[in-house]
Amino acid sequence: MTLVLHYAPENASLIVRLVLEEMALPYGTTLVDRAARAQQGAAYRALNPAGLIPVLETPQGPIFETAAILLWLTDRQGSLAPPARDARRGDYLKWLVFTSNTLHAMLRMTFYPEKYVGPDPAAQAALRSRLQGGDPTDMTLPRALALLETRLGQGDGWAWGDGPAALDYYIACLLRWCALYPVGATGWYDIRHYPALATMARRLEQRPASRAAIAAEGLGPTPFSSPRHATPPEGSAT
Repeated sequence: MTLVLHYAPENASLIVRLVLEEMALPYGTTLVDRAARAQQGAAYRALNPAGLIPVLETPQGPIFETAAILLWLTDRQGSLAPPARDARRGDYLKWLVFTSNTLHAMLRMTFYPEKYVGPDPAAQAALRSRLQGGDPTDMTLPRALALLETRLGQGDGWAWGDGPAALDYYIACLLRWCALYPVGATGWYDIRHYPALATMARRLEQRPASRAAIAAEGLGPTPFSSPRHATPPEGSAT
């Protein structure tokens, strides 16, 4: 099976890279030059008309959207997620979609508020403040993390089973970005408030898959539990 991951450092392609490594699947990579806005070019849009990273090229054609790629990989390989007839499949799927559609989507709004409320700095600041706020009645970033914290705390510290699932790697990457971005506007986040998530993050950092991703993208020794900005050997996160 020939797989090619179109990636950029510090993008959602990192999640896919980690899962490919955990599965020990052979794959190639193609750098998407964000500095040159290659993701908006015709060649890339032929793979993903939305112009977003990542894309995974497969024998059945290109797949985009992180959650869709993860589902395709886990179903095809029969690992890192409960199979279709497993009693825990529904629980896994709802938290995967929650992570993708709620937590990841809210983070994207804080990273790129201008895409949602336009160029007004006051409107952008208001959006970030709302999403980063602690109102327990709203779906905010702290509340979303608290829900995931409760879910992981109910079991053995993994999203499913007795080892890492694709969902664990997804959550860990989002924890990284909570700590790092937007630069200068991360005061709302402290991983010590989420001990189950912190434990999961530290456990993942010791796995060969994480060590391979650290080397490939210059992530530093503790990319999920205590991250620093990447120093990638090639490409740019912005």
